[in-house]
Amino acid sequence: MNLPAVRDARLILEDRVATLTLARDDVRNALTGTALIDDIVGVAEWANTCDEVSVLVITGEGAAFSAGGNVKDMAARGGDFAGDVAEVATRYRRGIQRIPLALQAVEVPIIAAVNGPAIGAGFDLANMADIRIASTRAKFGETFLNLGIIPGDGGAWFMQRLIGYQQAFELTLSGRIVGAEEAKTLGIVLEVVEPDQLLARAHELAARFAAQPPKALRLTKRLMKMAQRMELKDFLDLCAAFQGMCHNEPEHLEAVQRMLARS
Repeated sequence: MNLPAVRDARLILEDRVATLTLARDDVRNALTGTALIDDIVGVAEWANTCDEVSVLVITGEGAAFSAGGNVKDMAARGGDFAGDVAEVATRYRRGIQRIPLALQAVEVPIIAAVNGPAIGAGFDLANMADIRIASTRAKFGETFLNLGIIPGDGGAWFMQRLIGYQQAFELTLSGRIVGAEEAKTLGIVLEVVEPDQLLARAHELAARFAAQPPKALRLTKRLMKMAQRMELKDFLDLCAAFQGMCHNEPEHLEAVQRMLARS
């Protein structure tokens, strides 16, 4: 099948698991000043329209997962950070803010395999995934305030939903960097593994998800996301409608028959 074109990343699809590797190690996989924003958004949109994808894994090439914004461009007031207030705001909306909107809309599970430092917008990118597996070399920092700016990519929205307001508040306002083990204690990452085991573990988990009936898998993720913003009664009505769809899918009957055959 035809995969979407990416410029600063690599994309492979194998056994229903798509793996997107950010491949700009020369700038520590910075999201601004590269084509990575377009690559991530394009792959997210493709995953929703490709029935052969059940899981998306995102990782980084080289030493870092992602350094976030290009600090050299910030210092020079160039690139995405050039111009007056209106110009910068427009560039954010048309640039990096496309990532959270695209990833939040992805219908399949997203696993971030965090191979190294995830700093600023790189930390936020990891938090946009459903699950994070970290290498022992991973570090996490919501460092925007250290540079006199705010999390302009929606990081404050994602982090407090992940670890709660108080913990997110402390990390955001202190701008401190935490290691992989502390990140696990805080609930930022699910597991910490050795660097040479990272992708294997991420793909092991992805394979388990990808083995599930694909249509029900997508509906289940949609339910998990929608539960965060719905009243219980309305949510139960939605569950009833989705369940009616599932009971009328061939994949449901096939799964039932497999279970009965094993019993």
